[in-house]
Amino acid sequence: MGIRRTERDNQNLKFVARGSHQDRSAKLPNLNPHVQAASLNVNMRFHNSLSTVTATILVTFSLVGSELFAANLFDQRYLAYAELLRDHVADKRIDYARLKSNRAALDAIAREFGHVTATQFENWSTDEQIAFWINAYNLFTLQAIVNHYPIVWRWRNVLTLTPWNSIKQIHGVWSDLRWNVAGTQKTLDQIEHEILRPIYKEPLIHVAINCASISCPPLRVEPYVGEHLDRQLILAARDYLANDLGLTVDGSTLRLSSIFDWYGNDFIENYGHLVEGRSKKEQAVLGLVATY
Repeated sequence: MGIRRTERDNQNLKFVARGSHQDRSAKLPNLNPHVQAASLNVNMRFHNSLSTVTATILVTFSLVGSELFAANLFDQRYLAYAELLRDHVADKRIDYARLKSNRAALDAIAREFGHVTATQFENWSTDEQIAFWINAYNLFTLQAIVNHYPIVWRWRNVLTLTPWNSIKQIHGVWSDLRWNVAGTQKTLDQIEHEILRPIYKEPLIHVAINCASISCPPLRVEPYVGEHLDRQLILAARDYLANDLGLTVDGSTLRLSSIFDWYGNDFIENYGHLVEGRSKKEQAVLGLVATY
């Protein structure tokens, strides 16, 4: 991480015709009036065509400039989202009833994620992109719950012993519900498994994204910000491993969250070399624990 954004200067191109129409018409020789009028018409058509081309070019570059300006308007400090989290997250729990009553703010923040275009997004640093996708995942998870709150128990989940108020009661919450984000539509599964994991290969996203289940890493009270991403991910890892839901020690046995079993292979590259004598996945997870 740490590839920083390259600033682009807006360039306005202008086509400037040498001499005015009046200058050219004043130099016409003394021709037959009809011929002179025809010459003037030709000049007028040429001048108007040139003006149209110039106007089209200026409008095109104005639109490009507006897009770049809009990119700068997206708040990568996520101040509105930060305020929303402070107001509705306490003791690692989310007040969904209160959040639903204030859903206008939630929806407004989500719309900002949808307004970012693919072109704008490509101009951001890697850390800024990762922070954006983590925040998008967590925000859309909040929206999914608020859209179905209070969650209604579905009889088809009786065999899975799914709690009546679990996010799992929302049909297709990870695989089917689609969200407008960065010029496209994505499901939560796509954000996690098609973008964050394979493209960025940052294993600590697993302690940053919140699936709204009790066993998942808790939603932090602050959004992730590209400028502070390394520090925030390290703190998230330490907090989760310090929590009984993430790690417990039973004598000489470490009991870890299933997350590290499901996604343990993602940690091999960064942490697998720190411990020896076990399978690559076990070495990676133990290396993670030893690090944080």
